[in-house]
Amino acid sequence: MDFTAQLFLVKILAVSDQVVERVYSLANSGHFKGVNLIIGCGDLPYTYLEYIVTVLSVPLYYVPGNHDPDFDLRDARSRAEGGSNLDLATVRHKDTLIGGFGGCIRYRPNGTNQYTQSEAYRRAYSILPQLLLNRIKYGRALDILISHSPPFGIHDDTDKAHNGLKALNWLMQIAKPRYFLHGHTHFYRNNIADHETDIEGTKIINVYPYRVIEA
Repeated sequence: MDFTAQLFLVKILAVSDQVVERVYSLANSGHFKGVNLIIGCGDLPYTYLEYIVTVLSVPLYYVPGNHDPDFDLRDARSRAEGGSNLDLATVRHKDTLIGGFGGCIRYRPNGTNQYTQSEAYRRAYSILPQLLLNRIKYGRALDILISHSPPFGIHDDTDKAHNGLKALNWLMQIAKPRYFLHGHTHFYRNNIADHETDIEGTKIINVYPYRVIEA
């Protein structure tokens, strides 16, 4: 099958950072008809994600944000039931390869899902074997990269808590995804010029608080 044709069959509801009450009614009314994939980019109550996946009845892949709990298989509160935590993992959804990277820059000494730039690089290196295997099996590493943090210098902000992760720039260069979806940075007071940027074949999209994307 021609992969380019397959891409346009993927309609994504991507959510991040803020519960939007209107999404409840939109989901119930069929507004998201045709969506066949839900992507969560972090910092949302897992009950919110669970509601969306229950109503739409399509696969959910998500990564944790800095306000989400540490993942623990023994604790149901640390995961979204019905979804797959894709932090430091890749998955093949039909013919679309998706990889995830949770968390953000460290801005508190003991902050959950927070990493220094060096720590983030070490985490990114751990995904490399999966990316190489994808390239061998499918001829490409990733089609969609999802993260909580934006990459460094792209859609990030000037305050310490919202600086981007340089490791994500590296991952983007290595994996060359067609789409890079993230959250974490909020739009207010014209602090961020745009929510969508194209760089070397990758469309980087800030999905805050939700976006419908035909990828």
